[in-house]
Amino acid sequence: MNFQSLTGEWRFRQAGTKEWLPATVPGGVHTDLLAQGRIPDPFVGDNEKKVQWVAEADWEYRYDFAAAADIFSQPHVWLVCDGLDTLAEVTLNGRSLGQTNNMFRQYRWDVKELLQAEGNELLITFASPVQYVTEKQAERPMFGVSQAIPGGPYLRKAPCQFGWDWGPQLPPIGIWKDIRLEAGPGPRLDDVHVRQSHNDGQVTISAAMSVTNAAEALTAKLQIVAPDGEEMVVETAVSANTTLSLPIDNPQLWWPNGYGEQPLYQVTVSLLQGETELDKRSYQLGLRTIDLRQDPDEWGRSFEFVVNGVPIFAKGSNWIPADSFPTRITDEYLEGLIRSAAETHQNMLRVWGGGFFEEERFYDLCDKYGIMVWQDYIFSCSIYPMDKPDFLENVRVEVEENVRRIRHRASLALWCGNNEMEWGWVEWGWTRPDLADMKAAYDRFFHHLLADWSTTLDPDTPYWPSSPSSDTPFDSPNGQAQGDAHYWDVWHGRKPFTAYRNQFPRFMSEFGFQALPPLNTIRTYAEEADWNMTSYIMERHQKNDSGNSLMVGQMLDTFRLPKDFSSLVYLSMALQAEGIRYGVEHWRRYRDRVAGTLYWQLNDCWPVASWSSLDYYGRWKALHYAARRFYAPVLLSIEDAPPQQTVYLTSDIREEWQGTLRWSLETLAGEVLASGVEPVQAAPLATTQISAFDFAGQVKDENRRNLLFIAELWQADQLVVRQTAFFAPTKHLELVAPQVTATCCAEEGQLIVELNTHSLARMVELSLAGADMVFSDNYFDLPAGRTVTVSGTLPEGWDLAQAEAALQIRSVYESFT
Repeated sequence: MNFQSLTGEWRFRQAGTKEWLPATVPGGVHTDLLAQGRIPDPFVGDNEKKVQWVAEADWEYRYDFAAAADIFSQPHVWLVCDGLDTLAEVTLNGRSLGQTNNMFRQYRWDVKELLQAEGNELLITFASPVQYVTEKQAERPMFGVSQAIPGGPYLRKAPCQFGWDWGPQLPPIGIWKDIRLEAGPGPRLDDVHVRQSHNDGQVTISAAMSVTNAAEALTAKLQIVAPDGEEMVVETAVSANTTLSLPIDNPQLWWPNGYGEQPLYQVTVSLLQGETELDKRSYQLGLRTIDLRQDPDEWGRSFEFVVNGVPIFAKGSNWIPADSFPTRITDEYLEGLIRSAAETHQNMLRVWGGGFFEEERFYDLCDKYGIMVWQDYIFSCSIYPMDKPDFLENVRVEVEENVRRIRHRASLALWCGNNEMEWGWVEWGWTRPDLADMKAAYDRFFHHLLADWSTTLDPDTPYWPSSPSSDTPFDSPNGQAQGDAHYWDVWHGRKPFTAYRNQFPRFMSEFGFQALPPLNTIRTYAEEADWNMTSYIMERHQKNDSGNSLMVGQMLDTFRLPKDFSSLVYLSMALQAEGIRYGVEHWRRYRDRVAGTLYWQLNDCWPVASWSSLDYYGRWKALHYAARRFYAPVLLSIEDAPPQQTVYLTSDIREEWQGTLRWSLETLAGEVLASGVEPVQAAPLATTQISAFDFAGQVKDENRRNLLFIAELWQADQLVVRQTAFFAPTKHLELVAPQVTATCCAEEGQLIVELNTHSLARMVELSLAGADMVFSDNYFDLPAGRTVTVSGTLPEGWDLAQAEAALQIRSVYESFT
């Protein structure tokens, strides 16, 4: 197969106008207009409102090209569009090839008869998605999210691009993936299904294939390159049902992050005619088994992922599109996000159903870093026209193409039908007489039709109908006995963080609490005059109704009123970290009952106040540092019920863990009132209660605000982790100026900071003025008399003196004094 790329420099214009402007493909109208200075940056101030006209208009993209000789000479030439967003008509040399209406599909046309050696004109006309969905919504309104442009469910386009409670209303338009010519003699690979079978430690890789335009004397070849470079090859003649297989000697197993390594095999399937290669497909494969165990137990039915026979506690978060304009996502930026998840011990990301099926590079990175993928199909929080045959056929092709593309992935753990739609039918007021046909259509599609498509195309990956779901249609979708759950009463319901401890889901796939992004991110969209939680601009970058007031309300339950806006930003992040920590530690203590937590959400698509732990620029918020601690393979946690403090160790490692607990009851100034040392012996893949303490004799009303409980886990002479707990809310603690001192040194490009304090420094934040830096730890408690050493990579070109001058330290005390 020969290829000619059609990406690069194009021209575009608004339909009905004469001026052609330079464009970049892959790309889109917003980014092309922005590059030409024709629109303001939609992410700054309230510019989102000022560019609404872009998605309300029609647009044309044009490309003039000559056909390469090795393309033009072939008997078959196809124009292949991997992603057109979304309503497009494609014309070559004045002849219409067809129309598109699904951004998740590939479109392919045989253009041999229309192609010229030179002087080809490819024209793609895009119709406004906003106009389309608005007209459809007027015909029959469909329930959707209140923050979105109405009507989005009618169009197979990323739902969140119409707006969400964390995202702007900026639906892109354009050629968002590769576009090219493919040419050959005719026969080509239509489908290749790479599978692996495991039997008593032996692994066999197979590839079943189907061929389009098959001819005589075709040969299929399967080539596998092991991680150590060893090559294995098998060939066979192509027949009606061609399958090749190879046994793998000494198979190296792929494991989720934290459970083992991620060796990857390179698999190539080729179609040959004699010595000529007609077509080929390449795959990255990790050898593993993944099962979703749902066994009856004393609480109902389990919901536990099992990899290579080992039960895995899923530690992770929910993934949304990494940019409102996805063609701006660079390889470096994408890897930074996935690597940041792995660095905090995450082993699962849920690709949420309001976005899109991710590109190959996303799944490559998840394979590389050991991140299991919970993959939603692209339906979310809405009613869809499942009663329309043409809509269903469009979705059927979409499902077929994307399942075939992704199903071989080592990282793929689950296909899920939709996000929160079953919950909508049960509790959101959708069950009405005028929507009875829509509920029946939902039932047919997600419980039968999609389930059949998914399991037929990918029998090796389990299908789950909705998230949340009990797997019993329309019955207790957020139940505690079976299935997965979303818990939003702490955020939307304004319940305290302690409410998390009343929840015992089998798998918590969504829960979250908002924070502002770091101040350096706020600077990118708000002038200093707008640095107020209720300012117009700050509320334009808060898409959840009453979100800022919900943050402040919970903040004042925990902390004192901040003295300035910078302190407010800091406390919002500290609050988010504390809330999610409270929930995760609780659920990990019940590892035998709860099999996973995926907080909402890992990342942002633009600079905004949201539930993310990584902001739009990839900056680590306090929550992301907290995740590194609460997702640690060996977790020390304290179940605080003052004056009682109970200490637990939760282990995700596969061997017994031994060490020592050192504990103390101290004043904030470091005076020890009680202390002790206890041996710790923790079972693998389990939670062990180490000790329960009752300090009723020492903790009184007059001193409770001046006390803390410290638990430290040691292995030999090495401190593994320290935890603190209190006997009064942080806002009531008798904090004094901690007088934190920092001693810095630089070694091999690393800045090392040693911190000490005279009195408790609560939630110490480190930063460098003028540079972004990820520290080994941050937003931690520093008790009096203890030393904490953190490190991080020096910014490029910086020396020790610059870092010392730029180092900034603050704690809760400084937020109100």
